[in-house]
Amino acid sequence: MGNRLSGKRALVTAAAQGIGRASALAMAREGAQVFATDVNMDALATLEDANIDVFELNAMDAQSVNAGVARANPDILFNCAGFVHSGSILDAEEDEFEFAMDLNVRSMMRTIKAALPAMLERGTGSIINMSSAAGSVIGAPNRFIYGTSKAAVVGLTKSVAADYVAQGIRCNCICPGTVESPSWHDRVTALGEQLGSRDEALAQFVARQPMGRVASAEEIAALVVYLASDESAFTTGHPHVIDGGWSGQ
Repeated sequence: MGNRLSGKRALVTAAAQGIGRASALAMAREGAQVFATDVNMDALATLEDANIDVFELNAMDAQSVNAGVARANPDILFNCAGFVHSGSILDAEEDEFEFAMDLNVRSMMRTIKAALPAMLERGTGSIINMSSAAGSVIGAPNRFIYGTSKAAVVGLTKSVAADYVAQGIRCNCICPGTVESPSWHDRVTALGEQLGSRDEALAQFVARQPMGRVASAEEIAALVVYLASDESAFTTGHPHVIDGGWSGQ
């Protein structure tokens, strides 16, 4: 157990699995009072064993967001909710695009607008948004909707950071490469069905990572803790790429 986040309150969206879950656990280990939220209460409930407060929050519903933020009153806000659509622009449907922009981008606007007033009153706050290396950092094949929404997250992050940099608020985003998570395993399975081989699908995902492996959720969570802590006090408005060298090829 550490104390890098001692005395801080952290709100995490999409904390039931993957990066959100790993980050909630990592921040709790560093002494934060963590409020882990999701719409999947069955999966979320297991975090209670780690002395984490859990409750339902639908990031696509303003009333749910406002109530959840008021309950947590966070010093740290980690916006992790999102969805990955596959396909090119020719495959994109209007309803899919609207859903992605609502969940991947507009949900962050909702949570930040709800959390900012109290942060400004205290004169401190760290906002961390989940973006992706696939977007403004690198163009990934068959990720048109996802890449567009994640590029928008970078713009959102920079705008918030610029507006409140002199008032004690920091806003950064994280741009991971491929990360092992339940949702990633679902995408591997789906691609495997298209290719007729799950092993071939897995090999394709791993092949785009120069390190020859995908990241663990815990590796991303370590960056979340850093950006949440006072160790990163001079860091704001920046997309933090953690992609195993993918964008450096």
